[in-house]
Amino acid sequence: MLEPAYQVDVVIVGAGIAGLSAAHRLTSAGMTTAVLEAAPYPGGRMSTEKVDGFRLDRIGQLLSTSYPELRLAPGLGSLALRRFAPGVLLHRDGLMHRAGAPAAGGSARGALHVVRALASAPRSPASSPGRTGAPVGGAVDQARLGTALGRIAATPVERLLSRPELPAARALAARGVPARTIDGFLRPLLAALLCDPELSTSSRCADLALHSFASGRLCVPEGGAEVLPELLAGALPAGTVRTGVRATSVSTTSVTTAEHGVIRCRAVLVATDARAAAELLPGLRVPDFHPVTVVHHTTDEPAAAFATGTSLLLDADRGGPVAHTAVVSNVDPSRAPAGRLLISSTVLGTPPDGVDTAVRIHLARLYGTSTRRWETLAVHHTPEAVPVMRAPHDLRRPVRILAGLYVCGDHRDTSTVQGALHSAHRAASAILTDLGAAGSLHRADPAPNLPKAA
Repeated sequence: MLEPAYQVDVVIVGAGIAGLSAAHRLTSAGMTTAVLEAAPYPGGRMSTEKVDGFRLDRIGQLLSTSYPELRLAPGLGSLALRRFAPGVLLHRDGLMHRAGAPAAGGSARGALHVVRALASAPRSPASSPGRTGAPVGGAVDQARLGTALGRIAATPVERLLSRPELPAARALAARGVPARTIDGFLRPLLAALLCDPELSTSSRCADLALHSFASGRLCVPEGGAEVLPELLAGALPAGTVRTGVRATSVSTTSVTTAEHGVIRCRAVLVATDARAAAELLPGLRVPDFHPVTVVHHTTDEPAAAFATGTSLLLDADRGGPVAHTAVVSNVDPSRAPAGRLLISSTVLGTPPDGVDTAVRIHLARLYGTSTRRWETLAVHHTPEAVPVMRAPHDLRRPVRILAGLYVCGDHRDTSTVQGALHSAHRAASAILTDLGAAGSLHRADPAPNLPKAA
């Protein structure tokens, strides 16, 4: 019996980094793919607004140089990462303290790294002479923290995932971590990495975040977050990505679109955000989300006026709406025109009324300088920015719904760029296993109703 003609091997719904990365793995294995995106451009939440020569990320998720998928994902070979200074700066009681990842292996040299970094950290102009209190306690506490970071960097991921699972705050306390270390360092750090200042995230996910922090460097893509999807989309065969095409229903052998009718295929991969995926796949779990607001300011003050340099600055006091902030143009000069600085600040949770005014007041304390002359470039609020990963959290949610129908995205893994790319890796592997990786079995020329690439 003849099989019905189809137009591509795999239709991927959603052109975020998960869908685009999966498309690369499938096309590399010889499968024909069509990536359908309802928006006018690929990228999903990884978008960058361009304003007067500035590049402003809408969510601004932090990356780590230790993310394996940034090295493994096809299409990202030319990705340039701009690194923050080692560790982070913590603002506490008018002082700045540096705390960084120790050398791998938890050696004595690594254990002292944090202490030495703290001693050499820049001090805020608002500091009181003679005050030496650090957010993580005294020298002994700091050395213990350095040792702990070194150990977690050297611990295999499989062992981290086998630990008992609790909410992160409870797990840290149960391990005997001093409260001052949790509140002074781990809470603000994990808030920056996971967008969860209350530490309700699964302890396993928190351990993975600390592992990435301790074994790599925090970084951002040169040119803005949109560079990742742009690189992935640009490296696919011409005509693979088709924007402005909205999928209304899916099955194991077809995708129905609002604009172009039915597209026939051998398998469908839904690679949208969690809510859109559940609309196409009824019964799929929709998680809660962490809201994120990013406020971008600019000033013509010289970079030397900011003691933070290329560091990520965290508020250990929780004394205002800003969880973390950085002079991003110091880290990635391509994000601001010559002669201007770009300061990007992240507010977690529901933003306060008059968020820009509240952020300016807070930033004046954090940076120790007046912000009255700063210009506000944009305020980006994303209510469903990052899927919540409360315990218990399945870090490897199934990507195969049934043979011929698959799903991927950060909601199937960890709520990070690494998680999104890794879920795509798993989904592509499942599809190739089910369809066979011997190349395309394409039997028909594309039908007239296959949407053309935008």
